[in-house]
Amino acid sequence: MSEAIQEIYDVASGHLALGELDEAAALYHKCVELDPTHFDSWHALSMALMKTGYLKEALGASLQATSLQPNDLLAWTALSQIYVRLGDIPNAESAKSNSRILSLGGRVVHD
Repeated sequence: MSEAIQEIYDVASGHLALGELDEAAALYHKCVELDPTHFDSWHALSMALMKTGYLKEALGASLQATSLQPNDLLAWTALSQIYVRLGDIPNAESAKSNSRILSLGGRVVHD
């Protein structure tokens, strides 16, 4: 990750810590514009969007995060939470199953 993206990400995380979710989401969005492969920014963006009620946008960001790092436990947990909020229980259960596999030391995608 470039220094510029790291700086923006750090400022966004500061906003998140202070509960300034809209500001954090805007900066995380800037991070993923600059580097579409930056997993941490996609994951943080999905959480900020979920907490502000932008559920469909949060879903897109969370799906991007799980595609970038399919063996990340927190990414699948977040995706499950978003699906629950959207009322999509079958997909929430599927994402939760992936979380469970990872929590037990398994892998969702084998290298």
